[in-house]
Amino acid sequence: MAVIRQEDLIASVADAFQYISFYHPPDFIRALVEAWEREQSPAAKAAMTQILVNSRMSALGHRPLCQDTGIAIAFLRVGMDVRWDAKLSLQQMVDEGVRRAYTNPDNPLRASVLSDPDGARKNTGDNTPAVVHVELVPGDTVEVIVAAKGGGSENKSKFAMLLPSDSVVDWVLSVVPTMGADWCPPGILSLGIGGTPEKAMLLAKWGMMDPINIHELIARGPRSRAEELRLEIFEKVNALGIGAQGLGGLSTVLDVKVNDYPTHAVGKPVALLPNCAATRHLHFTLDGSGPARLDPPDLADWPDLKLDFGPSRRVNLDTLTREEVRSWKTGETLLLSGKLLTGRDAAHKRLVDMMERGEKLPVDFTNRLIYYVGPVKAVREEAVGPAGPTTSSRMDRFMEPMLGKAGLLASIGKSERGTVAIEAIKRHGGAHLIAVGGAAYLVSKAIKRARVLAFEDLGMEAIHEFEVQDMPVTVAVDATGDSVHRSGPAAWQAKIGKIPVVAL
Repeated sequence: MAVIRQEDLIASVADAFQYISFYHPPDFIRALVEAWEREQSPAAKAAMTQILVNSRMSALGHRPLCQDTGIAIAFLRVGMDVRWDAKLSLQQMVDEGVRRAYTNPDNPLRASVLSDPDGARKNTGDNTPAVVHVELVPGDTVEVIVAAKGGGSENKSKFAMLLPSDSVVDWVLSVVPTMGADWCPPGILSLGIGGTPEKAMLLAKWGMMDPINIHELIARGPRSRAEELRLEIFEKVNALGIGAQGLGGLSTVLDVKVNDYPTHAVGKPVALLPNCAATRHLHFTLDGSGPARLDPPDLADWPDLKLDFGPSRRVNLDTLTREEVRSWKTGETLLLSGKLLTGRDAAHKRLVDMMERGEKLPVDFTNRLIYYVGPVKAVREEAVGPAGPTTSSRMDRFMEPMLGKAGLLASIGKSERGTVAIEAIKRHGGAHLIAVGGAAYLVSKAIKRARVLAFEDLGMEAIHEFEVQDMPVTVAVDATGDSVHRSGPAAWQAKIGKIPVVAL
């Protein structure tokens, strides 16, 4: 009978969340490298290059892959013969491990968890509580899977109660285009089919922790209906042409997982969960001999790629004019230098409320750019910690007042803008730029100085001023309203030629 000590579980959980903050799973890296080698879209290949370079930098520097260090999830399979030497509950032990990991002074992780989710939405400060799932199984060990799930991909989770005769493949192909690039492809799609609604969701969440092995399945062929679905969905989702970061290309998914469970005769619950380019999970087992030993991966799995931004335009943010912004064209690469403002959901809400009340804003946005980012805390010589872009569409409803009243010139985020934001950009001759989601540590190296200008109480959502040097971005929406996230995937879907092109 194994005796599992309280401190062994806490320390193992803490070490594991630190580990996954800067190490991609090696199977993900190998799959991404294979996709990078096959990719024919220059924009998608350039985005994957940044993701791979960022991943290697994070592995070497032990700093987060992505500024969104995720909501902490833990799956525990507890052997029924295990005896615990513990005073805390499983939830409390996991939470203590999460607390230690996210407040580690050598590599602090961003606290993103808010209490009172439909009320005050106050940050808990240490990313607790974790979401914990427990299963009792035969044996005398404790198997633990930890995952840090980013909000951009989690927000794109889909669920439907299909009729028994409905096609799962058709449903997937109908919802994936609506997910756009907010979930930061290329990544993994995981489906749970059957059971009840909550069971389908758990099946999908469990599935995304499995190794990437679609090419082994392609080589040997399917042996079950679930495996047939994996192959068909993998081929057809990639044929949509969405590509890396939604820019259009051959690889949207690196693998598709399908897990099923018996269900009621009258229904077919289906859950679809995406895992982004910052895929982070780790498995370990406690057997009573002490905390888990987590060996670092072999850095030989990471290619040593060089960044090449190709033809690009250098932009001085401190002298930027609306006329210059109007000259930018969709798909163009810009290298930004100068002073840049930041702001996310909470800051935008405050700013717009102040404008509606006729109050003076704490920051002058006239002829400035705003970067949608919530950075990780800086350590040592850093000006700022990993500082990749957050989902742009969440700020769509604020675009009109920010451009029209506050005097903003353009925004920077990740993924596409909706119709409301694009119309505002056209109306005011603005633009929207994108940085690569999943390349947060790389982006942070372009930030030379940082200071908080307003709303310090919002923590990582405060308004900062960054001084940047050659920060690489792509024009996603230009002053005419042309959007690369519409034109790019449509062009590649037509080139791939397996699925009829949907009219824009």
